[in-house]
Amino acid sequence: MAQRPTPSSRDDYRAFRTIQTRWMDNDIYGHMNNVVHYSLFDTAVNGWLIGAGALDIHGGDQIGLVVETGCRYFAEMAFPDMVTAGIRVAKLGSSSVRYEVGLFRNDEQTAAAEGFFVHVYVDRTTRRPKPLNGRLRDALEGIAI
Repeated sequence: MAQRPTPSSRDDYRAFRTIQTRWMDNDIYGHMNNVVHYSLFDTAVNGWLIGAGALDIHGGDQIGLVVETGCRYFAEMAFPDMVTAGIRVAKLGSSSVRYEVGLFRNDEQTAAAEGFFVHVYVDRTTRRPKPLNGRLRDALEGIAI
């Protein structure tokens, strides 16, 4: 059997977003349901992109479509925890990016969960891949490992 990976630490990430868990995030077992982790990944990355001025979700001509995702769970989280999402770019292509996100419960220094997703940036109208625009590329290069 393969050895279980060690969770990352806050020092492994370049950007951060804090997200409050919600009452509805808990499932019948009393912890945050696994599907919520994916929502937190998406919220953290897109919130960071908007805040960095790199993504205009309403009027921009380029949008990111998710083509692959994954998550590894290390510890439980539940409402009313505060979650800090650490964000980094692991791979930057001409029209795609692999984001890695660590979810940290309250003030803990090791990740309760780690995930990734790949965005392919496309033309909003045609949905065909489009090279990353300058502002987006600059923002992503700033958090690349």
